[in-house]
Amino acid sequence: MCHSGLYIHIPFCDGKCAYCNFFSIHSDNQAIEEYTDHLIRSAFTWGKKINRSFDTVYFGGGTPSLLGHERLIRILNAVKQAFSVADNAEITVEVNPSSTEPLDFSAMKSAGFNRLSIGLQSANENELAILGRRHSVDDARRTVLEAQQAGFDNISLDVMLAIPKQTPESLHHTLDFCAECKVQHISAYILKIEPGTRFYRNKDSLPFFDDDAQAAIYEDAVSYLNRLGYQQYEISNFSLPGYESRHNLKYWHDEEYLGIGPSAHSFIDGKRFYYDNSFEGFYDGRIIDEGCGGDEEEYIMLALRLKEGLVFNEYEKRFGKKVSDKMLTAAERLASSGLVKICPSSLSLTVKGFLVSNSVIAYLLQNT
Repeated sequence: MCHSGLYIHIPFCDGKCAYCNFFSIHSDNQAIEEYTDHLIRSAFTWGKKINRSFDTVYFGGGTPSLLGHERLIRILNAVKQAFSVADNAEITVEVNPSSTEPLDFSAMKSAGFNRLSIGLQSANENELAILGRRHSVDDARRTVLEAQQAGFDNISLDVMLAIPKQTPESLHHTLDFCAECKVQHISAYILKIEPGTRFYRNKDSLPFFDDDAQAAIYEDAVSYLNRLGYQQYEISNFSLPGYESRHNLKYWHDEEYLGIGPSAHSFIDGKRFYYDNSFEGFYDGRIIDEGCGGDEEEYIMLALRLKEGLVFNEYEKRFGKKVSDKMLTAAERLASSGLVKICPSSLSLTVKGFLVSNSVIAYLLQNT
């Protein structure tokens, strides 16, 4: 049976980080309660509209942990009633380390949550302050330990690369911290300066890294994580063997998923659509049509984000034809520059290629 993925968006935060441009608002108990009720109603509405079985459920944000364990469990129970959820489903919730909002991880584990994604970003207090994070390194360590004591054995930590004033030593300290916490997965993202963020407004007064310096930091992180035993499987994602994010792999394999919540995107029955990025739009059921999805170009673009790359027999199985000779010829030109790797069964980007992935993928798509 072919399963889809379900994404639940929780658009609340207890403050805006300096780099964040995601849709979220400051948490308010009344607004959170109203939103929880509407999420549950929306789940049942969708459950009547589409006949889908889900084997991944992902609570993202924002800061889902701000809802508290009781509301998160209520939503998950409603999801299980509204939809068919596989017994072995991967059920993830994003959590921010905190000393003020304790979660009952044991109750969450009993309810069916089995994976946590924890927003560490850095294990250096000065870098956390620069990012505008409101937790300490000790908060992060305690959050991981409490989750592990409750039985969670699939935990991911988010790490930010190229933070102003980050050094090779401070980055290695953060990555060592992750390994010492014995987590199974690490997401490592290069800091991007997005319009509308505090960093963007202050971009001329902070010591941001240029492209070459970012590239050096990224290559160092990939190499260091590999030595720690974390294998890269996507541009920004690393895991111990067998602990890749099953939910995120659905996006990169161009598989179906349903998103519920303001600004949440969906890909169902070959159509892409998303909710308006406002509470009013979500409550009114305002959905924006993005047209058709899942074509060859989209599939290639997403597959090339993965370390395994474009697997030829999977492409042929999906589209009924082989990868074009024209694209393979173009890939050979890139391979001579060390940007891609061509194998008998696949075409993939190298670490160097990942650094300029947009340009490399665009060039390959021009030659399909």
